[in-house]
Amino acid sequence: MYNFEFKNPVKIIFGKDTISKVVTEIPKNAKILMTYGGGSIKQNGVYDQVKNALSEVELFEFGGIEANPHYETCMKAVEIVKSEKIDFLLSVGGGSVLDATKFIAAAALYTNGDPWDILAKNKPVKDALPIGAVLTLPATGSEMNGNSVITRVSTTEKMAFGSPKVMPQFSILDPQCVYTLPDKQIANGVVDAFVHVMEQYLTFPVNSPIQDRFAESILTTLIEEGPKVLANKKEYEAAANFMWSATVALNGLIGVGVPQDWVTHMIGHELTAFHGIDHARTLAIVLPGVMNIKRENKKDKILQYGERIWGINSGTDDEKIDAAIAKTVEFFESVGLPTKLPAYNVGEETIAKIVARFEKRPYKLGEKADIDFRQVEQILKDRL
Repeated sequence: MYNFEFKNPVKIIFGKDTISKVVTEIPKNAKILMTYGGGSIKQNGVYDQVKNALSEVELFEFGGIEANPHYETCMKAVEIVKSEKIDFLLSVGGGSVLDATKFIAAAALYTNGDPWDILAKNKPVKDALPIGAVLTLPATGSEMNGNSVITRVSTTEKMAFGSPKVMPQFSILDPQCVYTLPDKQIANGVVDAFVHVMEQYLTFPVNSPIQDRFAESILTTLIEEGPKVLANKKEYEAAANFMWSATVALNGLIGVGVPQDWVTHMIGHELTAFHGIDHARTLAIVLPGVMNIKRENKKDKILQYGERIWGINSGTDDEKIDAAIAKTVEFFESVGLPTKLPAYNVGEETIAKIVARFEKRPYKLGEKADIDFRQVEQILKDRL
């Protein structure tokens, strides 16, 4: 296991009827901008719960944040932050709203030119406004990390940044929020969390049994609980287990001391940028291709994954790997996510555009930094 340092300062408030506790976490006399998405929080009662809890607080609102948050939308919020002298941001929604809020927090205090450089040029975030979160959709783990992904519509780019400066001060997780989610969002959340784990787990062994078992427990829980939530959204225990799984899948713990991949995400972002495909659905497409094309590099961990998660323990190594990929595809499709590009009307033309982008980039991908544009092409063509 590698050397590591780990610190996660996010306070988690988890459980039934916890949204009202937001008032105890907001700094006194704060001037707050509440951010949210398309308005579902007004239909499921979360909006009213937050507003009632903060009835005596100076509160501004900014809605309309997209499922793949747009840079252009974020910058409109930045204007409000500056004009109204906002000093605290409260994200009320899913991971996309929180990702946008993180970028708004950083961009509002960025003084080194165009805030897009935070994403496009990896410019450091030296300061950011404080953030709190009320999570309504389990999926991204954004409620307990410093990561954010933003889409710039004008250039069809989707870019990520990470900084401890934008980690929420607190996140409130009430599993009852799952009760009113559409099936599509639940299915996306299950697969999103699953692939987050795989990016940190499906690499190569470094004698890290604790991390491996942590990761495998999350995968197993998602496989068991995801279908339960889809069958009955109001089964509280299943909703709670699903919500917590999504959080711990990307709060940093299972990734310390081990190699990480993230090529599935990098390729998936391009599919979203060009076609607007839901993030989780791009992951469901790309991961099986990565597993197939990189089967030699990932052989030991794929075999371990196949045996421990799916009970695959007979056949040749290649047959076991094929079976593990097949079981992964079967799971994704069982919760409603197609895993082939033609299901999304994506073909050779888009693959060529994505490959051209990776060819221009000065770095290679994967846990061994050995995936270039040629292998990106192989991975995508594997999914045709």
